[in-house]
Amino acid sequence: MIPQIGRIMKIYVVDNGGQWTHREWRVLRYLDVDVKIIPNTTPFDEIKDEVDGLILSGGSPSVATEADAMGNNGEYLDKADFPIFGICAGMQFTCEHFGSKLGPAQNPEFSKVDLKILDDSDIFKGIPSEITAWASHNDEVKGVPDGFELIATSSTCPVEAVRCKTRPIYAVQFHPEVEHTEYGEQMFQNFVDICAEWKRTH
Repeated sequence: MIPQIGRIMKIYVVDNGGQWTHREWRVLRYLDVDVKIIPNTTPFDEIKDEVDGLILSGGSPSVATEADAMGNNGEYLDKADFPIFGICAGMQFTCEHFGSKLGPAQNPEFSKVDLKILDDSDIFKGIPSEITAWASHNDEVKGVPDGFELIATSSTCPVEAVRCKTRPIYAVQFHPEVEHTEYGEQMFQNFVDICAEWKRTH
């Protein structure tokens, strides 16, 4: 079992309309995090002084054509100094917000995919270099935004995960909250640890 750090971290899951938002909530609860789901219309000023991190959940809208449905995600990305973890649509919005282009995936993923982890620190700490993950998306990020670096890829989706070089912002195209993703729980634990370190130093 993954060691639990005690109910000291407060992490909110931003609901972007995804089908697995409650799974993200459940994993964090299992890790003994103080967690709740909030609407993506929640103003940043309402949460800025009470959270240690945010999950930008997956979503049902196409970020490429319905970015307005992502609510205040852009405000969170612009104003937060605490860690942020974008998942699926959360990653697509993050990358587009910072300058990447989105478009239809050459190989839409609705199944297990074989990931190649390019950096085993931070979000992927303690995770093997090759794992299987569950993906579910029609669109994809067409390039890594300036100021970010690629940390995971696959043969069907070149940009599977990115990390900001100067801020604690991480994003993955696949779904670590789904049981078909190997080491998904470890990724969430790693994010909790990142939040704990941020809290310790701020």
